[in-house]
Amino acid sequence: MRCDSFDATELSQDAFLGGRLVIGQPKDGYRAGVDPVLLAASIPARAGERVLDLGCGGGVAGLCLAARVPGVLVTGLEVQPAYADLARRNAEANNLALDVVTGDLSNMPDTLRQQQFDHVIANPPYFDRRKSTAARDMGRERAMGEGLALADWVRAAARRVAQKGSVTFIQRADRLPDLMAAAMVHLGSLEVLPLIPRRGRVARLVLLRGRKGGRAGFRLHDGWLLHEGPEHVQGGEKYTAATSEVLRNAAALPFPV
Repeated sequence: MRCDSFDATELSQDAFLGGRLVIGQPKDGYRAGVDPVLLAASIPARAGERVLDLGCGGGVAGLCLAARVPGVLVTGLEVQPAYADLARRNAEANNLALDVVTGDLSNMPDTLRQQQFDHVIANPPYFDRRKSTAARDMGRERAMGEGLALADWVRAAARRVAQKGSVTFIQRADRLPDLMAAAMVHLGSLEVLPLIPRRGRVARLVLLRGRKGGRAGFRLHDGWLLHEGPEHVQGGEKYTAATSEVLRNAAALPFPV
């Protein structure tokens, strides 16, 4: 990989949303799984609304959202030039609009500082490197290993979202206390939707949403079940019907009303 782009030989071409999207991803490095797909499916965006994806990587979340909601206006911010370039290439290859800005959310480019968005989304690094080992690949490490505190992600999101607009994060369940503490400073109307791997198992991931200027009380929703059956069956995914609709047919994953 050159410092500013991936060579075609370094990429695999991976299908998302049942083949509606074909996304180039590095064979070695950060590779998106279902997490950004679930995040994108949860956003209550409508045509004409503006969405900012902080740390967009190769563009999976933003492009999944754009594929589900025609007419939504998605902007991505990505600190790693090679991944920002890849997001632009993926948007062009899938004939979808995604405006990608290269920059650091801790020192956001002026072009973004002057804008407000109806929704801000983020899939921040999951691992606190004070408690875990860094990845060998630098691109994967920047995506998965926390460089900026979660509080900085929340602060940046809150600054860019319009009044009454939504901010939605997907994060590991064990990081929820840190995420909640930061969100309570900047956002209101907080809601948490646990993502449960199987019935009877603890949630490993959560979706957290807040609204700028929101005044509703905190809501902890019943969990969204990802897989059928009590345990993993070798060679089979066994997603629930609702999750399959999200992952294969670009269905929404709404927070309960």
